[in-house]
Amino acid sequence: MFDEALAATFCGFIKALTGARAVWLGAGPQARPRVYYANHRSHGDFLIVWALLPTTLRAVTRPVAGADYWLRGQLRRYLIERVFRGVLIDRHIKRGDDPIAAMCAPLDAGESLIVFPEGTRNQGDGLLPFKPGIHHLAERRPETEFVPVWIENLGRTLPKGGLLAVPLLCSVSFGAPLILEPGERRADFLARCRDALLSLEPAGQRPAGQRPAGQRTNEPP
Repeated sequence: MFDEALAATFCGFIKALTGARAVWLGAGPQARPRVYYANHRSHGDFLIVWALLPTTLRAVTRPVAGADYWLRGQLRRYLIERVFRGVLIDRHIKRGDDPIAAMCAPLDAGESLIVFPEGTRNQGDGLLPFKPGIHHLAERRPETEFVPVWIENLGRTLPKGGLLAVPLLCSVSFGAPLILEPGERRADFLARCRDALLSLEPAGQRPAGQRPAGQRTNEPP
């Protein structure tokens, strides 16, 4: 009960701090296993995506996070394991490790994931090249929907190394789901996922003439 109350407190705090709102494009929220994949600018990225999901979906959505960062100290460990229910991945993979299996387990249990396919925080514009992990995950669970999520302004609201938040409004755009096509090559799937994510970037930041795919739907409660 305390863990759930603390999670709700974190959600309320991040929403108040950022003025964040969710925009659903192409398809609305659904109670089915999904992989929400997003651009990565700050340590607060998974929290803002998680916080803006409807309450019922948030309860069954788990961030995929680096064990080396979150297992440093008792407080971080408690937050990621008990409050956020993260799926911890060792980024220094050893022989015998199977991080994809660790991500498949929640999907098989009917839960969703939040992942960052760039693999590290991007301090520039656009996107870094995608790591192959989401393709490996799609190969093992080809029925799973991959939902692009563009986070706007959070990296500037919570800058790296900053002690105070900068008051900027944030938005989180959820795009239309994708699935792995039969016989689709890794490079093609990653390119399609990357293009779908970039298409959600606000018009002022995108190359001229590029528009988001899909139609806007009502924001969930």
